[in-house]
This record gives sequence, C-alpha cells and structure tokens, in this order.
Amino acid sequence: MQKIKLHGFNNLTKTLSFNIYDICYTQSNQDRDNYIQYIDEVYNAKRLTEILTQVTKLIGANILNIAYQDYEPQGASVTLLVSEEPECLDNGSLKSKSVVGHLDKSHITVHTYPETHPERNVSSFRADIDISTCGLISPLKALNFLIKEFESDIIILDYRVRGFTRDISGKKHFIDHELQSIQNFLMNEKKAVYDMIDVNVYHENIFHTKMLLKECKIENYLFNYGEHELNCEKIKQIKRELRQELLEIFYGRNFNTMNEYLTID
Repeated sequence: MQKIKLHGFNNLTKTLSFNIYDICYTQSNQDRDNYIQYIDEVYNAKRLTEILTQVTKLIGANILNIAYQDYEPQGASVTLLVSEEPECLDNGSLKSKSVVGHLDKSHITVHTYPETHPERNVSSFRADIDISTCGLISPLKALNFLIKEFESDIIILDYRVRGFTRDISGKKHFIDHELQSIQNFLMNEKKAVYDMIDVNVYHENIFHTKMLLKECKIENYLFNYGEHELNCEKIKQIKRELRQELLEIFYGRNFNTMNEYLTID
C-alpha cells in the first residue's frame, strides 16, 4: 500500500486487545491455593511491567509514566502512558521517563484474573492486555511477542481503528494500512499450533480472532503431580474436564458433560 501523504498529525487510534486464558487441573483446595500463589508470583506487577516495557520498545513508542499495583488476595495491574516521540526539554535533552501528569493519547495496560472454585477441579488464569496507540506506531508489532511470552491455551484478539486522518488534498482516511485479518500478522509457527476463527467487520475496521491450542498434553496441566501417578480412568476424566473448560471459555457458553463437543481423541 502506497504511503499516504498526510496533512498534519496522524489522528487514527489503533487498539489491540489481547485476552489470554491458561487452565490447570487442581484437584484439592490446597492445590487451588498453591496455584493462585504460583500465578501471583510468576505474573506479579514487576514482571508485567517488564513485559509491557518490552512491548513499548517493539512498537517504537516511548514511556512517559508507569503505574502498577499488586492486589489482595490476588491479581495485578499495570498501566504505561506512552508517546510516539520522546519528550524533550527546551535545551534538547530527554525528559525523565516518569513524567507524571503528562497527558497523551497512547497507553498500554494489563490486568490479571486468577480464578478457582471449590467445587471445580480446573482453575484458570486470565490476563487482559490493551495497547492503544495514536499516530504511525502500530500495536500489531507486539502481537507475536505477547503470544510467545504467555504461551496460552486460549487467545482472544480484538483490533480496531478509530477516528480519521486527512491527506494533503483534505480527503479523510479511516485506516492507513491494508488488513484482512489479524492472522496476517501471526508467525507461521504460531498458526500451526492453534485452531483459529475470525469474525471481522471490515466496513467498521473491527477485526476479531479467537485461537484455541490444538494439542493439549495432560502433563502440562497437572499441578504438583505427574501423569505416572494416575490410572487410565483418572487420566480420561481429567482430559474431559480440561476439554470442557477450554471449549466453554472458547465458545463463551456452558456445555453439559455429555455434549458431543467433548469427545476425547
């Protein structure tokens, strides 16, 4: 696509919402408590800040301010205020990277949601990341990095472009790049391991992709014990519970245990 010659600043706002789910088989209350503790340690506010800082570098933005918080009993949030260009003082030197109170139209946020239930053996971890940029920088540049960083069972992606920018003739442009699907930006090695479906509204510049991991090895889902400790019937039961949880999250609906979708390969 030929580069548009703009009149003034690119006013388009591009937002990528990156929503991931991981699940784990936690058979006892102690397992569930330990799982929540493990998630809080691995994805604490400091670690999430490091991830978002790397995202900022990948999309070519600059950090203006960082706010983060760990919560009780669990969960964490991080918000980064970013800009397309570094802020400079009158003498030309760069400002500090923690410019509190500076308002800008670009930001990155992450929130985590560990979840368990005393009557269910499957616990889950959800992380919501939103990257919103204004100008030429694109949040899609960070897509493959985030997928690799979280290695999730389910990934739900939403990308939208809002506003308009004008070229030198005064014509409005409501998007400044060609896009048929978010899948166009995924590495082939990632496409190979996920089943994917799209729901796109092209005339509204709304793009939606859902990804479900194709192969689920049971040893990756057992918390604090191994597959060798289980008999065949128990392994089959666990597989069915894990599969049900994955499909319910992916399709956004509850299934009964005899549903045809829950057939074990």
